Amino acid sequence: MVLLEERIRKDGKVYPGSILKVDSFLNHQMDVTLLNDMGREFKNIYSDCEVNKILTIEASGIGIACITAQFFNCPVLFAKKTKTKNISGMVYKTQVKSYTHGTTYDVIVSKEFLSKNDKVLIIDDFLAEGNALLGLIDLCRQAGAEVVGCGIAIEKGFQPGSQRINNVGVRVESLAVIDSMDDGEIKFR
Repeated sequence: MVLLEERIRKDGKVYPGSILKVDSFLNHQMDVTLLNDMGREFKNIYSDCEVNKILTIEASGIGIACITAQFFNCPVLFAKKTKTKNISGMVYKTQVKSYTHGTTYDVIVSKEFLSKNDKVLIIDDFLAEGNALLGLIDLCRQAGAEVVGCGIAIEKGFQPGSQRINNVGVRVESLAVIDSMDDGEIKFR
């Protein structure tokens, strides 16, 4: 998606350790017009998949997921990193290691909101190692839900995430794929 690539070039900041900060427009402060264009693009890509639920992980993917869900006319479910008092009953649970935070989280969704009747599109802001997506896929498989694919805003194509997701039989479509971020210069596929 050229519009997203242009915005990354303009406002993205590269830090050591292959960290790309896009917090001025994507995952802290959000450019809703850009997110709307991204949601429409995900709808175009997955229009034939009968998506009836969008799944993401807290917190950075929620904004993109919500806007994307408007195009599919379906609810958004986000996996929580901690069980809170307002989640009653049984949950599906898996572990996810965060590339950015270097922490392993127990991730949960209520069994009430994910079932074998769901055709799930997973949405997230970044794909690097693929750990978050693998965790979300695991939650769906525990529920017997069908994962129709993963929609990613920005993929670090030089890391193994996309291949790891493909290896478990799930389609990945990324709006911007970065081949390298050497010396602060971002190169796209």
